Amino acid sequence: MRDSFFVVGEGVLEFDGKGEATTRQPSTAEELRRFRFSRLGPKGPRTDEETRVALATAITADVPQPDSADPAVPAGFTYLGQFVDHDLTMDRTESQLGQDVNLDELMQGRSPALDLDSVYGRGPRDKDDQVCYAEDGVKLKVGTTTPVAFPDEGTNVPFEGFDLPRRGGTAGTAADRRLPLIPDERNDENLVVAQTHLAFIRFHNRVVDELALTGLTGERLFRAAKELVVRHYQWMLRTDHLPRIIDPAIVDDVFTHGRKFFEVPGRHRGRDNSPTMPVEFSVASYRFGHSQVRGAYQWNRVFNSSGPQTGPGGIATLFALFTFTGVSGNFDPSSGTPADLDDVNRGPLFTLPSNWIADFRRLYDFTEAERDDLVPPARFGGGNVTKRIDTLLVDPLTQLPAGTFGGRGTQFREIERNLAFRNLTRASMMELATGQQIAELFGVAPLTAEQILVGNGGAVVEGLSEEQKAQLVANTPLWFYVLREAEVGGGLMGPVGGRITAEVFHRAMEGSRISIVRSPYWRPTLGPDSSTFRMVDLLLFAFEGKADLLNPLGDPAGA
Repeated sequence: MRDSFFVVGEGVLEFDGKGEATTRQPSTAEELRRFRFSRLGPKGPRTDEETRVALATAITADVPQPDSADPAVPAGFTYLGQFVDHDLTMDRTESQLGQDVNLDELMQGRSPALDLDSVYGRGPRDKDDQVCYAEDGVKLKVGTTTPVAFPDEGTNVPFEGFDLPRRGGTAGTAADRRLPLIPDERNDENLVVAQTHLAFIRFHNRVVDELALTGLTGERLFRAAKELVVRHYQWMLRTDHLPRIIDPAIVDDVFTHGRKFFEVPGRHRGRDNSPTMPVEFSVASYRFGHSQVRGAYQWNRVFNSSGPQTGPGGIATLFALFTFTGVSGNFDPSSGTPADLDDVNRGPLFTLPSNWIADFRRLYDFTEAERDDLVPPARFGGGNVTKRIDTLLVDPLTQLPAGTFGGRGTQFREIERNLAFRNLTRASMMELATGQQIAELFGVAPLTAEQILVGNGGAVVEGLSEEQKAQLVANTPLWFYVLREAEVGGGLMGPVGGRITAEVFHRAMEGSRISIVRSPYWRPTLGPDSSTFRMVDLLLFAFEGKADLLNPLGDPAGA
């Protein structure tokens, strides 16, 4: 997790390993270079540790959590959301110092804009990011998987283009050799977001191939491809991703009538068009996706479970999806505990084993694109949907691998592996506004005491005194409030969480150099028609609409 936040008007908020926060004034260089956060609302009261522990324990209690329903949301959207978060919060401050880039490039290279800088970095001419690009300086590199004998000859071959590109070589530690050659290494924290990032690489490369047919070459070809990719990406987020997580009426209001609260045009007095990132979004509302995570996934023909028809490797656990990455894991199938993953040199493999390639049919619903031929066989596990957005997180999120929060090689308390505790603690240290404060700012009725304490089939808050319960009702931590609001609203973020999230997305698109908000007449050209481009359309284009590319391991015999 981030160790410092440059909050406009406050300075640099820094956190040490003991959970203490300090604020200092930025230097002149930092004023120019640092990723800029802001506050949408006022500061709020801190939450005492006893309450944070009790809330985290309730949120991560090992109890059944309902799936998303009416409609169900395909599980890939959980990790698309994580991918988008990394795009929004990409920070190149450290590598920018002393580089030969102009101020405009420097600012844009780390702004909270939806411009896929987590995929493109600062482009193929940048001395750090050029390692992500192929020799032509136009396409992005892809990686090759490692053959493994389990379970059969179908996995005992290398698959080019089905892993992220990695450093490789013989120098450095095993962990160094496994690191991905992508601008934002966070996109290798778990296998689903890693394979999502790979899909975007393939999408870009396929767009390059199509545009090359028009005669474009070199830098002109790269820029044209990037513009087309980013516009389609933004369209997909606006029309496909956001309405699945936020009350669609809120999304439509923001994108039709504009923002009412965050950096409102005519009222915002920023130094340029670069948007800031509200801490209420980064530390609270956009962490809704943590509640969508499943404890295990039907992954491919090898790793699935369906009663008597069980994949030879069993269902893919969340722990396994951390294991088979270079940043959080070590590609070692014998790893069994978070401590195993903390061992950065463990394991003999340096790229993804071939038996762990994703079957994208299990992560997205291609019947939305009338591709009934891309439905995974139900008798071999079928597909996956997200968990409902509510105040419950699956139990494995109490045991995060240290690599997911930069903790490898450090000492920390066991409670600090608990994702809910980490979220609540970071918000408290930042004195984040409460749910009630944001509801008042937005002019909406706050949740009732019963809704906060009882909810709708979510976390059962126990272990608090009557005084602590009263404090929780009066000053609900914003992240918990956003989740409870969605829970009582049937699984969609509502007037507080939904409004924050939709307005930040709108501003992030507006503030991008490439923007569908500032180009309202632009329409997609790579989908089925001029008004439709969904995540399934992106994947179909990236993988040429072919089943053997969307699911290269195929189906079990008899499927």
